[in-house]
Amino acid sequence: MNDTYPEQITLPGQSSVADGPHDQSGMYVMHHAFRRDLAAFEAAVRATPIGDAATWRALGDRWTDFATVLHHHHGVEDEHLWPVLLAATTEDATGTALLHAMQAEHERIDPSLTAVAAGFATMVEHPCADHRNALDVHVTATRAALLAHLAHEETEALPLLQRTLSVEQNAAFEKAAQRAYPLRMIPFLLPWASDGLPDDVRRRIVESAGPAYGLLLRLLRGRYERAERRAFRYV
Repeated sequence: MNDTYPEQITLPGQSSVADGPHDQSGMYVMHHAFRRDLAAFEAAVRATPIGDAATWRALGDRWTDFATVLHHHHGVEDEHLWPVLLAATTEDATGTALLHAMQAEHERIDPSLTAVAAGFATMVEHPCADHRNALDVHVTATRAALLAHLAHEETEALPLLQRTLSVEQNAAFEKAAQRAYPLRMIPFLLPWASDGLPDDVRRRIVESAGPAYGLLLRLLRGRYERAERRAFRYV
C-alpha cells in the first residue's frame, strides 16, 4: 500500500480491499448494510410464524426500504460510475467486459427484488407454508445473487475505479451518490447505514461527516430501532 493513500475500512463479509487514492468507505458501508439486511431477511422468513400478519406486513415494508436503497445505489453506479470507467477503458478489453458484467448483474437482480416483495404481500393476504417456502426460495436466491455481485464489485470493479478515476471524477461520482437519495429517505437511510458497524468505523464515519451528522444520527436511531424490532422480532 502506498503510504499516501487513505486507509480503507474492512467490514464483516467484505471480500476485498481496493487500495488506492480514493476513500471507499461509503461504498463499503453500503455493501455491509446490504449483506446485513439479506441475512436478517433470510432468517426472518424462516422464523416468523405463518399467521403473524402484522410482522409479515412489517417485513414487507422493510423490504421496500431495502429495495429502494439498493435501486438508488445501483442507479447511481449505472449512470455516474460505469459510463465514466467505460470511457476510460476503451483500450482495455478486460476492463470493458467487467463493466458490462456489472451492469448485467444489476439487471438480473431487479426481478428478484420484485419477486420477494410479491412474496411478502402474499404472506399477508394468503398465509400458508407453501407461500412461505416460495418466499424463502426467492429471498435465498436474491441473497446469493447480490452477495456474488458485491464480491465481484469489491474484488475487480473497485480496484479498477482506484486505478482509473481522477480525483475530480471520483468527487463527481461521490456527489452524485449523495444526491441520489431523496430527503424523505434520510430518516431511514442514516441509521440504516450505520447499523451494526464496528464502533471504530462508526466513529470514523461520524467524525468525517461532522457533528451535525452525529446529532441527526442520534435523533433518528430510536425510531429506526423500534421499526427494526417490529419487523425482525423473531430473528
